[in-house]
Amino acid sequence: MKKLSTLNTQSEYLSKYRFFPFSEYLKEKFPFKVHKIALHAGFTCPNRDGRVGVGGCTYCANESFSPNVKEPYLSITEQIQKGKSFQRQRYGAEKFIAYFQSFTNTYADVGTLKAYYEEAMADQDVIGLSIGTRPDCINGEILDIINSYTKKYHVWIEYGLQSIHEETLKRINRGHEYKAFVDAVNLTKKTCINMCIHVILGLPLETYDDMMKTAEAVAEMDIQGIKLHHLYVAKNTALAEEYFKGNVKTLDVHEYVRLVADFLERIPPNVTVQRLVGDTHGNFLISPIWRISKANITAMITQELEKRGTYQGTLCGISALTNNSQKSNLNESRFHTIEF
Repeated sequence: MKKLSTLNTQSEYLSKYRFFPFSEYLKEKFPFKVHKIALHAGFTCPNRDGRVGVGGCTYCANESFSPNVKEPYLSITEQIQKGKSFQRQRYGAEKFIAYFQSFTNTYADVGTLKAYYEEAMADQDVIGLSIGTRPDCINGEILDIINSYTKKYHVWIEYGLQSIHEETLKRINRGHEYKAFVDAVNLTKKTCINMCIHVILGLPLETYDDMMKTAEAVAEMDIQGIKLHHLYVAKNTALAEEYFKGNVKTLDVHEYVRLVADFLERIPPNVTVQRLVGDTHGNFLISPIWRISKANITAMITQELEKRGTYQGTLCGISALTNNSQKSNLNESRFHTIEF
């Protein structure tokens, strides 16, 4: 097992957290405190409007995790101003990443996308852009637009993967195959855009080995960020119907903590962890009800890794750590210098 003291730039973070938090990544990148502002641009999803399906993914109730969806519509400018005020007051934030979170944020014509993105970036305190989308809603033209912003802004694209397994993707009515995800990742690698991948642990009928195979596949993708979520059942979803029929089980918090630790051990230590647990807003949650804060769950994950004497990347092996360090250096060299 590779000891913490032999790692370079991530050693301090790994010693404290046992993983590479996005908050520490942002401190390393910027001389000021940066936070995300979640935005709802009014987009829909091809898995809802009939292009590839109807009803959306079985677990999806976007309003349950994106509070802007259920609020009266505000312009992007108004949402930015509201978000800045909240983030400054609560966290002392100074600069911001505009995060297009709700639904599929590349699902429109290029002119519409540019108008929304550039409205967000017009604010002088916005220094970055993060775009959440589906891998089947991306193409070279859209990526060219997003990539053009990397000259002045810190830019991410967030792809929902959830699982690499075709049966799981069908079961949750994802509306695309794993190949669509691989194609999107490979196309994005040709740009200067950072990639963050979303994975859900505890999906219906997935085994432990299934989830670890997803982790191992993600570890080989040369991505920059990861978001992990637990499967939860929200009201007004197809998954809720299956849950009440007894066809879906959810994880208890201790099971989830162990799974996350197992997953992180397989992810290279230079991949920043942007989320470790999902959450819901309002009274949407049916199961699991853990009655414990996200901060406490994160602390439990750190404690689990400490108890094992492991950390993010342990099971990548020494050669994987070396290779990813080299990849990280190559990635840094191809990014434009951003001036503030």
